[in-house]
Amino acid sequence: MIFIDACKGKATKHTPIWLMRQAGRYLPQYRDLRASVGDFLALCKDSQKAAQATLQPISELDVDAAIIFSDILVLPLEMGMSLSFKPGIGPVFSEPINDLKALDKLSADKAIENLNYVYDALKITREQLSPDKALIGFCGAPWTLATYMVEGSGSKNYANVKKMLYSNPQLLHSMLRKITNALKGYISAQINAGADAIQIFDSWAGALEMNAYLEFAWSYISELCDYIRKNHPNTAIIVFPKGVGAFIENLQAGYDVLGISWDMPLKIAKDKMGAKYVLQGNLEPCRLYDTMAIEDGVDEILNIMRGKRHIFNLGHGILPDIPVKNARYLIDYVREKSAKIIAKAK
Repeated sequence: MIFIDACKGKATKHTPIWLMRQAGRYLPQYRDLRASVGDFLALCKDSQKAAQATLQPISELDVDAAIIFSDILVLPLEMGMSLSFKPGIGPVFSEPINDLKALDKLSADKAIENLNYVYDALKITREQLSPDKALIGFCGAPWTLATYMVEGSGSKNYANVKKMLYSNPQLLHSMLRKITNALKGYISAQINAGADAIQIFDSWAGALEMNAYLEFAWSYISELCDYIRKNHPNTAIIVFPKGVGAFIENLQAGYDVLGISWDMPLKIAKDKMGAKYVLQGNLEPCRLYDTMAIEDGVDEILNIMRGKRHIFNLGHGILPDIPVKNARYLIDYVREKSAKIIAKAK
């Protein structure tokens, strides 16, 4: 698999490419599929249709890896929290966690057991996916999951979880410990079901100052990386801590690939981290509205990386109104351009 080879730092004939949120609303066939089941969570829990959603961008775009269709919040949902997705608001937990009593009601073991629909979707996808295409499993990072669980939804200032961090750090660490324990079982089950790689999304990494991030977020990600490396040594590990460019050099752990968000200059990331880790990213997603903007952005990125230790991706998820033809144009352009750069370098 070209994608796994690239994750491990091996030479490839072109720079492999996939897109975050590639199974989603920009695809007409996805919108039809979601309409057929009613709501987002119903689609996540329907293993056959979740696998179908996972495979759609493979058929439509011929990306080098599929990422399982699911959501990071299914873990706290199956730990015992009540989750809904509300139009115009997004995910909402009706009873946020604000004390030890509420936390004690949540079960890591229950979550691992109840997430069978994700494992089944992975198995179905792997059976139907071409052997040369990688399958990516994923999870939310402990800090990002805890943020949702405490705030109850997305947040602009993260005031509730930060209040907990500074006024009751023991409670937050207890929550992060329980989440991390659940994630270990969840990740292992995904790998056993057919995932070739695991990506850990830390979407709210940029909400914390450096020392707080290292203590309350990165230390748990590092623990997860060590766990995967020890128990699943052949699995590629990707971490995506969004918005931490100011202290990126402090993010050392046992992963293979570091995802770079679009707001971080890739040249700086390469200079600081590229010798030790493969880099993934980081095209600004809005460039996909225009083919000339795509070419300019791709050229800049490929000229920085020169076909070495790099996986092409967006610097965040693809937007819902991106034309499919533009996404396809990006895939083709990256393949063609990177193949020429790599061939010329030999």
